[in-house]
Amino acid sequence: MASEYSFDIVSEFDQQELVNALDQARRDVATRYDLKDTGSEITLDSDKSVTILTTDSYTLSSIVDILQAKITKRGISPMVLTRGKEDDAANNKIREVLPLKKGVDKELAKKIVSAIKEQQLKVQASIQGEQVRVSSKDKDSLQQVITYMRTLSDELQVPLQFTNYR
Repeated sequence: MASEYSFDIVSEFDQQELVNALDQARRDVATRYDLKDTGSEITLDSDKSVTILTTDSYTLSSIVDILQAKITKRGISPMVLTRGKEDDAANNKIREVLPLKKGVDKELAKKIVSAIKEQQLKVQASIQGEQVRVSSKDKDSLQQVITYMRTLSDELQVPLQFTNYR
């Protein structure tokens, strides 16, 4: 029996599932009657952001809604997409760059650690790169932390996953 149990709090998504969701969204935009002739484009810029190029704000919001629905169906939280601002592009089009949230930055990690400490459970939380490791001698305390962090995920506006539970 292990003397100490632990898990990691991370914020990740499956890159291939994102690519598949973008492909489905492109097909949906190309075949939908109100979006078919808009010449809209959805591109993935490495793993940093998604760029949408279209004709007007209404079409842009429709495409973002389609994209969020496809991402959700693929098992990725829609919180990975951050709405940016609309910019003017060439040929009377508008562009919006949607940055992708991946990884737990230092500021977010500090918030997570302090939120865990506020719960006053017998656990230790430590920042390790782009993840937070939570350890304890009691599995039940770890389960309470996971439950609490799931509720806090919406407040932090970051999709959190729990890995390496041992």
